[in-house]
Amino acid sequence: MADLSTSYMGIPLKNPLVVAACAISNQIDQIKRCEELGAGALVIRSLFEEQILHDDSTMADFLERAANISPEIHSSFYPSVDFGGAREHMMWVEKTRRAVAMPLFASLNAVHPGSWVNYAKQLAETGIDGLEINYYYVAADPDVTGAELEKRLVDIVASVKQAVNIPVAVKLSPFYTSVANLVKQLEAAGADAVVMFNRFLQPTIDIQEKTIVNEMALSHEFELKLPLRWVALLYGRTKLDLVLNTGVASGADVIKGLLAGASAVQIASALFRNGLPYLSTLQLEIESWMEENGYDTIDEFRGTVSQKHVTDLFGFERAQYMDLLLAQE
Repeated sequence: MADLSTSYMGIPLKNPLVVAACAISNQIDQIKRCEELGAGALVIRSLFEEQILHDDSTMADFLERAANISPEIHSSFYPSVDFGGAREHMMWVEKTRRAVAMPLFASLNAVHPGSWVNYAKQLAETGIDGLEINYYYVAADPDVTGAELEKRLVDIVASVKQAVNIPVAVKLSPFYTSVANLVKQLEAAGADAVVMFNRFLQPTIDIQEKTIVNEMALSHEFELKLPLRWVALLYGRTKLDLVLNTGVASGADVIKGLLAGASAVQIASALFRNGLPYLSTLQLEIESWMEENGYDTIDEFRGTVSQKHVTDLFGFERAQYMDLLLAQE
């Protein structure tokens, strides 16, 4: 039988299938089910600083209204309250950690520089195996340069790495001018891996109501091409582990990611479409392909279809484009 084991940020995984941060990783029963069905690891639902600030604001408003009704009522029934902040999320993560044995990674999406370090420290104390920095910023300010945005991210990663003793991955957006250079900076800052790429919410417009509508659409297989290309381009150029994310719909897609050089592959939409038992199907598809092609381990073929294994790097980056154009003539 083929050996599907791999390593991600120095953490052994029994297979490269990592359940991405999503609604599935929001419920302990489903997380336990993922482990039973053979998931290699799971990224726990994200901790969003905005949610914490909103909860604190809601509590403050409630107490203020109570005090305005009657100071006596406030003092009698609502004693001094210390806002819970992120404690509820940390307790949930700790509970999840106790419920399963598979590797668990936390996801953090903060706003303020100090918050990244503060929450990262708290998450590191919950027993998680690693942390995924989910940096989200829409570069809509014309006075902020791309270099400044990159520096913000690199500084956050460096600060977090100094504050915690667990591996740190960075979930990247594809919208940077030079992805390769940014990955180089992140490596210098101490990051252990990059996840490629994040799918940000893209709102649309309701033409009848003339309002913005936020909708969450599942990823499609055609979206695999962008992260697949970048994993293949970066493999061998960086010491960071590369994780393919977005558009993984089948075992064949997982194999493509491994051939490109991925250490692991994150999945979510495929599980929403096909159900959690699809995890077992993906494993069987990978095993069957490996056996058909004479591979005993993933390391035997990882990265074999990447820029590292071509003599003409320019050809690797441009040949597909030229071939496509010429084929249309």
